[in-house]
Amino acid sequence: MSQRIEPYLVRRATLEEIIDLRWRILRAGLPRETAIFDGDREPTTIHFAAIHEEKIVGCVTVMHHPWLDKPAWQLRGMAVEPQFQRSGVGQLLLQQVELAVANDPHSHQLWCNARTPAVAFYRKHGWRIFGDEFIIPTAGPHFKMTRAI
Repeated sequence: MSQRIEPYLVRRATLEEIIDLRWRILRAGLPRETAIFDGDREPTTIHFAAIHEEKIVGCVTVMHHPWLDKPAWQLRGMAVEPQFQRSGVGQLLLQQVELAVANDPHSHQLWCNARTPAVAFYRKHGWRIFGDEFIIPTAGPHFKMTRAI
């Protein structure tokens, strides 16, 4: 499953293809292994990469992880190179995630721990906040957010 919207191609990827981007953007200053999440290597986990001129400029991962004790998909590790932020890459990645979830019988429920500065982005794309702001020690303030597909 891939989608080309000039000048980007969004396609499934391997963890190895996206890990360095995830590490640079989301875990800067921490050991590289902190950018590898529990569940990243599960067979049901899906990684996506956004590619521009043969270079990965964005990534996102979705994995099976319950939401309120029901089957769901957790969105994790969304990262976009700084020079490509606000260019539509994040939106394209979310569209691919939503398409994958919509076509999978596991669940049509998505959720994530969104960094506080990213909340407006997710809200613009139909996500809603669930609960109060909380701190992840290695990543700062977050909100739980959810969206049904």
